[in-house]
Amino acid sequence: MYPEEFQYTKDHEWLRVDEGIGTLGITEHAQKELGDVVYVELPKVGDPVTASETLGTVESVKAVSEVYSPVTGEVLAVNDKLQNHPELLNSDPHGSAWLVQIRLSDPKEIEKLMSAEEYEAYVREDKAH
Repeated sequence: MYPEEFQYTKDHEWLRVDEGIGTLGITEHAQKELGDVVYVELPKVGDPVTASETLGTVESVKAVSEVYSPVTGEVLAVNDKLQNHPELLNSDPHGSAWLVQIRLSDPKEIEKLMSAEEYEAYVREDKAH
């Protein structure tokens, strides 16, 4: 269910890193928990982001949830499609509904993230409690 080439956070974000650029999104589990997404607030291109700090929010019919950056760096791109079509987060959270792309300041930060297998185990354990 969770792409192997991604890495994951305990806050239910995913990150795919390619040549020092991280593409960030929310996981399938996160979108299910949120329900129908109605609004997404993201940083601007050029904004700095810091690992473990809020970079935006996702609003659903149930709640507003913060999105945390798993890495430190600079926002290179923002998925503008989400402004007019936030529901993409429900239909394609691991694909076309990525949130931002970040130029990593410290590529070693990704070593703290979970693999797909570790994330699946984390979600299973979380649901059991």
